[in-house]
Amino acid sequence: MRIVRAAVASDLDALQALYLHLNPERPELSPATASRIFGEILARPDCHLFVAEVGFLAKAGGELVASCMLGTMPNLMRGGRPYALLENVVAHAAHRRQGHARAVVEAALAKAWEAGAYHVYLLTARPDPGVRLFYESCGFVLGRKAGYVAQAPAG
Repeated sequence: MRIVRAAVASDLDALQALYLHLNPERPELSPATASRIFGEILARPDCHLFVAEVGFLAKAGGELVASCMLGTMPNLMRGGRPYALLENVVAHAAHRRQGHARAVVEAALAKAWEAGAYHVYLLTARPDPGVRLFYESCGFVLGRKAGYVAQAPAG
């Protein structure tokens, strides 16, 4: 059985392990830094971190198998409706193609629409056609806008 919920403070270690399935090369954060940043994420009213959990019991937590983060931004355009950004969509490699990533993306989109967002942006660098098909099946349209990324200067 799967539940999709908002992340809580006790999810930090499991979430960091899950992120290795998105980017195994990611730099490790010190526990203090990770805890501080995670606290900031959880405290922001415009930031929503969704997780999918499976295998939970009545008194014991389950395993986090998917996650994504949604940020909503205020906007003076579009009649004042906010826009949103979906980021860090990840599914545990052993739990892919079981609907877990779709479930967290659908929860994020529902939250964006509930907040009145007029659209949700998503960028991916994954060249795998299956990834693109997945996002299209979730309602994203490739090519409506061009995506540009500015990289922070080295140093």
